[in-house]
Amino acid sequence: MKNKICSHKALNLMVAMIFLQGVSLGALAHDGENHAADSTTPEVPALPACQILTAARLFDGINFPQDNMSVLIEGEKIKQTGSAGQLNALCENRIDLGDATILPGFIESHAHITFQNVKKDDLLEHGITTVRDTGGPLKAPEGGQGTLRLLSVGPIIQTPDGYPLNVFGGTGGDDHIGISVGSVVEAEKVVADLVAGGATAIKIALEPGGESGAPWMQPHAGQPLPPTPWPLLPQEIVNAIVTKAHELGKKVLVHVGENIGFERALDANVDEFSHIPCSEIREDLLQRAVDQDVTFVTTIDTLASCIDSSTQKGIHSNTMSLASKGAKFIYGSEIGHDNVPWGINGEELHMMLHLTSGETIDFTDVMNVLKAATSKAGEYLGLAPLGTLVSGAPADIIAVRGNPFEKIKILEYPDLVISGGRTIVNKFNEQPTTAEIDCLFTWAEAKYPDLFVPAGASTEILSIYSYRFYSTSNAYLGVSSADSHVYYMGADGLLQNEGPISNWLPVSGCR
Repeated sequence: MKNKICSHKALNLMVAMIFLQGVSLGALAHDGENHAADSTTPEVPALPACQILTAARLFDGINFPQDNMSVLIEGEKIKQTGSAGQLNALCENRIDLGDATILPGFIESHAHITFQNVKKDDLLEHGITTVRDTGGPLKAPEGGQGTLRLLSVGPIIQTPDGYPLNVFGGTGGDDHIGISVGSVVEAEKVVADLVAGGATAIKIALEPGGESGAPWMQPHAGQPLPPTPWPLLPQEIVNAIVTKAHELGKKVLVHVGENIGFERALDANVDEFSHIPCSEIREDLLQRAVDQDVTFVTTIDTLASCIDSSTQKGIHSNTMSLASKGAKFIYGSEIGHDNVPWGINGEELHMMLHLTSGETIDFTDVMNVLKAATSKAGEYLGLAPLGTLVSGAPADIIAVRGNPFEKIKILEYPDLVISGGRTIVNKFNEQPTTAEIDCLFTWAEAKYPDLFVPAGASTEILSIYSYRFYSTSNAYLGVSSADSHVYYMGADGLLQNEGPISNWLPVSGCR
């Protein structure tokens, strides 16, 4: 009878694992502390002391890709790159990815993660390791050590009855898409409050509406659009916002879609246009933006419908004109919109390449596009060497099978994602041996003696799982052959995904 009960419990565990693989509380990574009641505590996978990745190609975010190279990671940081022969003696935890390409994790410079309730793990699993959240509830900077690095800008500063609140609704404030200001004094206070609350930059809206094909010219939440033109922040308030933000060491981003807002932003010396504008912009204004060293975030894919049907000009012609004038671009896809991938956007990269390269495309043009999503973005955000694989950079890494310099699309589906030295996705992973699994279980019993009682339980196999059941603590510890992840279930019945076994084997000394 006892054996039947145990078998029944094991069967229930396996069924639970199949249906609850997305649940993750990270009990082992937190030394057994139960964070089940704290939904804000992110999973932090195990951190190997060192690891070496080797692949047919390596792009460090700066230089042309190099063949047959390795990267040595120590803890959360890049230690160095070099050939396998140079590095292999420095760490025994080595992974050969074969015909693959290693790159820095991508930086998304225009997104609405919090406002649109985008699941951060989805972005991370699809190659975005850092995201700038440019319009939505204000949050302090977070992540980067096994979770998505989130840099919040907070709500967009706007004029009363203007964009974006007139389209998206709400009363405004730190926890909304927009916040209204009606005077210089009020604007300066809002800037100071946002910076004190963790804003990594300040964003303003100078949007009168009316642009052909613009997504903000579509009804939202079933509400009709207000008639255009919409009111704009007056010049003196825009000037005051930029001056105050610069005093506090923060850049100012601006949402504009046409010439009036564009010129007003230039008159205030903003740092960045968070979109390439929808409507055709005057050539003298585009040249002035380049002369003032303003940076443009692309978002071409999501705004691809921004074309004046009568002139056939708009975002594409603006991009080409800016490129011919030597404008600075950084990659942004506007994750949160439902017409772009919630991860690396291959079409955005493709459109950047073809619209910014002139009449012919050479390999340097391809490099410049990928730099705009890696090293150049990290540098612009003031976080260099983020976005590179140089010594001291955060160990944010992706890898794809094949050569993305020949086929950009494959970047949307990374086979390896590492955040702060912690493996998030590893489709290269070799199946662990039976000896490695047993070694890990035995190590866990010694490391977390209160969780696994009595120690020394036998390893069983059921379906795709190897597991041990601990009758006194009523706990299970298992490894799935489907995803090579470690799973734990305690007496509370909550299944916890503890991440790839490839993270745990070097930590435990079992590989």
